[in-house]
Amino acid sequence: MSVHPFIEAEKQGGHSVKRACELLGVSRAAFYARRSAVPGPRAVRDAELAGQIAEVHARSRGSYGAPRVHAQLQRDGQRCGRRRVARLMRVLGLAGRYRRWRGQTTIPDPHVSLRPDLILRDFRPDPTGLGRRWCGDITYVPTEEGWLYLATVIDIASRRVVGWAMADHLRTDLVAEALQQAWARRRPAGPVIFHSDRGCQYTSAAYARLAARLGVRLSVGRTGQCWDNALAESFFATLKGELLDQRSWPTRAAARSAIFEFIEGWYNLHRLHSSLGYRSPADYEAVAAA
Repeated sequence: MSVHPFIEAEKQGGHSVKRACELLGVSRAAFYARRSAVPGPRAVRDAELAGQIAEVHARSRGSYGAPRVHAQLQRDGQRCGRRRVARLMRVLGLAGRYRRWRGQTTIPDPHVSLRPDLILRDFRPDPTGLGRRWCGDITYVPTEEGWLYLATVIDIASRRVVGWAMADHLRTDLVAEALQQAWARRRPAGPVIFHSDRGCQYTSAAYARLAARLGVRLSVGRTGQCWDNALAESFFATLKGELLDQRSWPTRAAARSAIFEFIEGWYNLHRLHSSLGYRSPADYEAVAAA
């Protein structure tokens, strides 16, 4: 409870403000500053910082929590602590969006020939390993017209989505298009590993022939083990939490356009990744190439 109303009552009663402040342990300067509604330096700085926090949060499409907001402010040259950012976000009613894991959509191929797991859950970033290890998966997007399916290829070293494809079907053509796009964009100088689950699209003979033609070595995780392809799963959880689950999608075209803009305009270029030292995939690759 504030003691300032009691001091104000003493003043209005003709008593000594100095004596009241001494008895209540409050400085006269603090009392008069509060009385005249003149904010102190900390309050002024909080107000400035709150505006910057709101701007960063808005630019992140409302997805950033305190750690990423704090990291972006530091990148912008602002000196402040993470706990201060968290406190001001609570005052502003701002919060990040949290990812939720999706249900299993893989259709395993019971007749798949044995392929090795060449990744073994090692999804650590590596500035020297760009274009050497990729992973990918398929997810579904509900629209009022029916399902839209998205296949991805992600560079494990930088988290960048280097290939993707969307369609209204789950045929092998979908994942083949994503792999071809990744290869055309990156033009890897050496052999590449592509890691996936045991979905029938990835284990098909047609996909194996395409991979062999491109010089891509196929790797698969175990059946029913989502952690064996954790990076691909993590991207879909982010996509759903920050974009797809925030609204309904009347058409496949609307969802397709939004996903394209999310991947190419936000995720690859600007979204900060804690595993990359709070840098975007594009920034991480630029530093690695310097």
